Amino acid sequence: MTIRMASRRRAAALAATGASLALILTACADTGDGGDGGGGDGGGEAASFEIDCAPYEEFGDLEGTSVSVYTTIVEPESVTQTASYEPFEECTGVTVEYEASREMEAQLPVRVQAGNPPDIAILPQPGLLNTLVTQYDAVLPAPEQVEANVDEFWSEDWKEYGTVDGTFYAAPLGSNVKSYVWYSPSMFEEAGYEVPETWDDMMALTEEIAASGAIPWCAGVESGDATGWPGTDWIEDVVLRTAGPEVYDQWYTHEIPFNDPQIVDAFDTAGEILKNPDYVNGGLGGVDSIATAPWTDAGFPILEGSCWMHRAANFYQTQWPEGTEVAPDGDVYAFYLPSQSTDERPTLVAGEFIGAFTDRPEVQAFQTYLSSSDWANAKAAATPAGGWVSANNGLDPELLATEFDRLSAEILADPATVARFDASDLMPSEVGTGSFWAGITEWFASDASSQEVTDDIENSWPTN
Repeated sequence: MTIRMASRRRAAALAATGASLALILTACADTGDGGDGGGGDGGGEAASFEIDCAPYEEFGDLEGTSVSVYTTIVEPESVTQTASYEPFEECTGVTVEYEASREMEAQLPVRVQAGNPPDIAILPQPGLLNTLVTQYDAVLPAPEQVEANVDEFWSEDWKEYGTVDGTFYAAPLGSNVKSYVWYSPSMFEEAGYEVPETWDDMMALTEEIAASGAIPWCAGVESGDATGWPGTDWIEDVVLRTAGPEVYDQWYTHEIPFNDPQIVDAFDTAGEILKNPDYVNGGLGGVDSIATAPWTDAGFPILEGSCWMHRAANFYQTQWPEGTEVAPDGDVYAFYLPSQSTDERPTLVAGEFIGAFTDRPEVQAFQTYLSSSDWANAKAAATPAGGWVSANNGLDPELLATEFDRLSAEILADPATVARFDASDLMPSEVGTGSFWAGITEWFASDASSQEVTDDIENSWPTN
């Protein structure tokens, strides 16, 4: 994939297999010009921008070296992810060896203990970062070049997510807006339904759809070793709306117990939808089918008219079958998951972080690239189908492929947005990616009560 060239000032061609992408990256010219992104309607198609190779010269001659990367970003997203590395490879002569697995969260600690870690891991949870630092002493502090980039391009909150006990380890990478509900604009229009603006509006719409004899919602939490995480997103969004951001912070930091009455109430509120057989699981089965329905496919019944709404993050855009048009007047689109009033806009966010296990010059150089605005813009331009966004303030929103991506970017950048990071990603991994994932799955599969599930999760919280 990588073309070797002798000069550090070179043109780099960025191409993605199976994607309609014609992107020319003119490397190593220090202009600061972000480009026009093809007028905003084509995203990365025929877009051009320039990156500066100078930041990597201080790491020395890297020609012929390699960096291994381990991640959960599998196909189809891996195509654009690896394409975004090509400008760095062209600038430096480094080959990026990419390995992706949906079981990475479970396998990475095993590899660390076995003395076989990757050079870099794209960590999907700050909680996993915390575990790798505090229990295994495995992740290295971020180089000063990386910290300088993060200080320039990211807010203090995002930097804090990559910090453990006062030491900065991991730069943020992509960012997700999770507070969305997917629907069919044409189905809504034909039925005379309007997008709800408050939680009560949404519940009234849910009841109206159910009264017509249809099933309003579809959901699925099956995700291999990570089964359960889409259900925890539901709970986190509801905690933000029913208990508020301050309680949310107390919850994930364990200042209040996991089974605090306010959290049990949030489970019950989510259960008014997710555990009501009149409301779920359209096109997929009963309430218990949520535990086994793959999250990748759980929204598809909307396309068949079997369900009307599916709560999922911005990145669900990439899961729709090929040919599905994502647009306000397309096959599917998404609306903000309403809060209790139109004056409130709590938003659940998430993202990945770059943790390094070795400190060779080529590894530090690659970390520096991933923490830069150059990478963010290369990634946006390499994603012509959409489904990716970042809170990196150096990202040119005109490079984002779709109107929906630009909407997500606006939400991330809006000072009025009350954003909170995915709580399960911030909790200790024994809970966040362990008992919480398992508990929410049993909540569906075995009809366990909200109190039983939250009690069990609270009992699993590590004491140290």
